[in-house]
Amino acid sequence: MNSMDVGAPVITLDGPGGAGKGTVSMLLARELGWHLLDSGALYRLVGLAAEHHGVSLDNEAALSVLAEHLDVQFLTGKDDLVQVILEGEDVSHELRTERVGGLASQVAALSDVRRALLSRQKAFCELPGLICDGRDMGTVVFPDAPLKIYLTASADERARRRLEQLRQKGISASLCDLKKDILERDARDMNRSTAPLRPAEDAIELDSTQLSITEVVDLILAEAKSRGLISQASSA
Repeated sequence: MNSMDVGAPVITLDGPGGAGKGTVSMLLARELGWHLLDSGALYRLVGLAAEHHGVSLDNEAALSVLAEHLDVQFLTGKDDLVQVILEGEDVSHELRTERVGGLASQVAALSDVRRALLSRQKAFCELPGLICDGRDMGTVVFPDAPLKIYLTASADERARRRLEQLRQKGISASLCDLKKDILERDARDMNRSTAPLRPAEDAIELDSTQLSITEVVDLILAEAKSRGLISQASSA
C-alpha cells in the first residue's frame, strides 16, 4: 500500500534556482523529523549509479530500471549540507562535480528514465511525512499534496546569493553574468514542453527576496500548523 494511502502528509517546494528551496526544505525536514526529497539530485544519482554498475548511458531500458529502484536517502545532519547516501555510500560531494553533472544531462534527456523517476519520487512519500523540493513537485509529482509552496525571489537577489556562495568557496564570478545565467535558466524551465516551471493553482507563492531563511521556514511551519499537518508541539 502506498504511503499516500495511509495519510503521510507532503509539503512541496517548487520555484526557480536560487530562491532557497534546498536550504528551506532541509531545515523543515530537520525541524519536523520528516523525510526529504531533493528531486534535482535524482538525475545525477541515476548517472552515478549507472557508472557504478557499468551501465551504458545509451541503454535506456537498463537506466530506467536503475531509476525506478534507486537506493538513495537524503539525510539532514547537523551542518548546512544534505547528506546523500547512494547504495549505502555517502556521495554528497561527488554528486556536485562537473563530471557527474555531465552524466545527469545525458540521463535527463531520456523519456523512459523520466517516467521511471516519477514513480521513484512518489515512493519517497512515507510516514511521518515528506518535504520535497524541485520544479514540478506540486504540479506533477504530488498534485494532491495538502500544502504547496512556490518559493521565488528576484533575479538580482538570487544572483547575489549565488555570488556569495561562490565567494565562500573561493570562486570568483561576475554578478552580471550570474544574473544572465539565472534569467536564461528561468526561461528554459518555464518554456519547456514537459512539466514547465510554474506554480500549482493551489500553491502559496512566497517571495523570499526580503526574507531571511528563518522567516521563510517559520511562515511555512505556521501554514502547515494552520492546516493541521503538524501539531503545536512538533513545530515548537
